[in-house]
Amino acid sequence: MLFFPNAKINIGLNITSKREDGFHNLETIFYPIKWCDALEITPSKSLSFKSSGIPIPGDGNLCLKAYELMKGHYDLEPVDIHLHKNIPIGAGLGGGSSDAAFTLMGLNTIFDLGLDKIELKKIALQLGADCPFFIDNEPSLASGIGEVLRPTKLDLSAYHLFVVKPDIFVSTAEAFSSIIPHLTSKSIQEEVNRPIEDWTLKNDFEQSIFPQYPDLLEIKNKLIAAGAVYASMSGSGSSIYGIFSEKPDLHFHNCHLFHQVL
Repeated sequence: MLFFPNAKINIGLNITSKREDGFHNLETIFYPIKWCDALEITPSKSLSFKSSGIPIPGDGNLCLKAYELMKGHYDLEPVDIHLHKNIPIGAGLGGGSSDAAFTLMGLNTIFDLGLDKIELKKIALQLGADCPFFIDNEPSLASGIGEVLRPTKLDLSAYHLFVVKPDIFVSTAEAFSSIIPHLTSKSIQEEVNRPIEDWTLKNDFEQSIFPQYPDLLEIKNKLIAAGAVYASMSGSGSSIYGIFSEKPDLHFHNCHLFHQVL
């Protein structure tokens, strides 16, 4: 069976506190976008994984981890997994988490396990804090470490999205190492209830990441200069996106680019 794991963007990202377990509490909106990988899962005589498209670094892969996690709970036959990687890696777009979540959903369908979304989200959380989001795959206000999800009625369908992913990798550990948690006077949900032109939403990672990677700030400023009604880094980077009233005519060198009508 063929599946198309999609990316997400973060709209606003507040790091509110550091927890005793070393993780950070946050507040953000996860918004699904149509930038997709392609994932094929077929029953087989032996377990195998192969990838194409954008190279995947390291030996581990979340698709295989998702399979092994499910196999630990259910009697699964081996499968062939082929992942065509189209969503950039280290981009703050959740591509790996989406691949893992779609693998869980795919195995649930292929082997007729009968798991509902609540059960799938519990399993997905063991693979990553933002993996459960991709089970429902709808605009959501996220809190906790990203696993506490509430649907939001945010509708951006009248706008164009333009995403720029430069050849810059920002590790999540690096991003969190310089962050100073703080509470905000307004919640992100309150902010997005206002017209988009009045948003004052910020991504807290920008304050520490932009001085280290000034090219990212330059990209954001270029999007704003081109008419973006809102622009931000997604997640801990390094993708920068702009939301436009009309399709922008923009060109960036040595970058992955993506456009869609939201």
